[in-house]
Amino acid sequence: MSRQAETETVRTEKPNYMTPGCAERLKAEFKHLLYTERPEMVNTVAWAASNGDRSENGDYLYGKKRLREIDRRIRFLTKRIESARIIDPVGQQKVAAGRVLFGCTVTIENEEGDEKTYSIVGEDEIDLARGRLSWVSPIAKALLGAREGDVISFRAPGGVQELEILRVEYRALD
Repeated sequence: MSRQAETETVRTEKPNYMTPGCAERLKAEFKHLLYTERPEMVNTVAWAASNGDRSENGDYLYGKKRLREIDRRIRFLTKRIESARIIDPVGQQKVAAGRVLFGCTVTIENEEGDEKTYSIVGEDEIDLARGRLSWVSPIAKALLGAREGDVISFRAPGGVQELEILRVEYRALD
């Protein structure tokens, strides 16, 4: 691949935004896999291999499969951590000027008068039970850049919906 093609590829990739808490969780998982789980599994596979016939050795076969899973997850985490753009929600307040940006907690009201509060976070942090939406979700995309009091529209599975932004806050999420 030419240098120009590499540069164009990098430019077209979407950013990997995450909060500091998410970055710490990913790093902790990476360290646990690399320094605890993987060495333990390597020892298990070595022990199982020393028992003789590997073709019918369940410990050996399972261990090799688990090692591949661990290595795959380590590669994934390495890429996510290396490409991370860590954004502290509290620090966003200075540049936000009342607008909805990554990391904010926004309270909205739908057409039926129901209020909901969402935090706009990275793709690795999605947790709908805690009101955490990915910044690339349709509702978050519609909210980004809007201000308190604005009414925004977005396409939902049931059709176009309107939401009024009641409150925009920037606070620590973890």
